[in-house]
Amino acid sequence: MTTVKLITDGEAVADPAVQAVFKDIRATRNSDFINNFWRALANDPPLLKRTWEGLKSTMATEGALDPLVREMIYIAVSTANGCSYCVHSHTAAARARGMTPAQHGELLAVIGLAAQTNHLVTAMQVPVDQAFEV
Repeated sequence: MTTVKLITDGEAVADPAVQAVFKDIRATRNSDFINNFWRALANDPPLLKRTWEGLKSTMATEGALDPLVREMIYIAVSTANGCSYCVHSHTAAARARGMTPAQHGELLAVIGLAAQTNHLVTAMQVPVDQAFEV
């Protein structure tokens, strides 16, 4: 259960700042859907705007990383951080961007392996090899 109210479209109309972000989300995504994350953040319009601008500039613009790769990275980080909501929303986004079941399976294998080896190296406090120093 959420700890904040999810702002409806009717309530968003009352605040021009929220209404503007919701309008930009819809235009950027070419969809009428505003998901619950944004509706929750709308309780704090400056936070909503900052967060949307950050996400939009990273996830919804051209760059060196393919949009599918970005979504898959987001899934991995969300898994590591234990964010079920983000795992679900970015898995849906990755599928919409063409992620195949085989790619998803490999992604899960990499996430599982990285978690295992990260925990092992942390438990053993293995020093970083000089050849890996960047």
